[in-house]
Amino acid sequence: PEMVRLMERAAVNGLAPYLATGHQSVGTMVNVKHLAATPLGATVTAQAELLSVEGRRLLFKVSAHDGTELIGEGTHERALIDLAKFEQRVAAKRKE
Repeated sequence: PEMVRLMERAAVNGLAPYLATGHQSVGTMVNVKHLAATPLGATVTAQAELLSVEGRRLLFKVSAHDGTELIGEGTHERALIDLAKFEQRVAAKRKE
C-alpha cells in the first residue's frame, strides 16, 4: 500500500500547481504491478506522467524506484472536482 500511496501522491503533487482555487482531484482508479521487493529502510521515489485528459478525467503513467531497480509501474486516474460541490454531496450522504 505504501508504494501505491507514493504513486498517487506523485500525481497529486504534479497536478497541484495547475488547479484553480477551490478545486482538487480525487483518485478514481489505480492499476499497478509490483515488480520487486524493497528492503525496509530503503528510499523509494515515485513519478507520475500525465498521459491524457478527457474532460475532468486525467490519466497518469506511474512508477516507483528504490534506488536499485524499478519496483512498480502502472496507471492512475484522477478526476477534477469542485471542492465545495463535492463536500455538499458527501454531507448529504451523512444526512440519509
